[in-house]
Amino acid sequence: MINITESAKQELTTYFEGKDKAPLRIHLADGGCSGMRLSIALDELRDGDKSFESEGFTFVIQPELAEQTGKVTIDMTQYGFSIDSENMVGSGGGCSCASNGGCGSGCG
Repeated sequence: MINITESAKQELTTYFEGKDKAPLRIHLADGGCSGMRLSIALDELRDGDKSFESEGFTFVIQPELAEQTGKVTIDMTQYGFSIDSENMVGSGGGCSCASNGGCGSGCG
């Protein structure tokens, strides 16, 4: 279910060096004009969560989201973590954003 690239594994290993490894939650986060996107955050296992072990890390996800995503790949880019799923999840923003971060009309 969860695949981690070598660069993402190295980043997580460095982050957790000398710390207890907290579970990492895969969830939908607000992407601004781009709509909802997959993201990861430190969290705890909650009742009903699905839990996956990959490369020595524990990932948790709500069952409904796990069904929607299918296989998930976590990578590290120059901008941070990139989370891609086998199936499209979230929503497109449907608006245009300017380089200054402002969105055109029709954006919330």
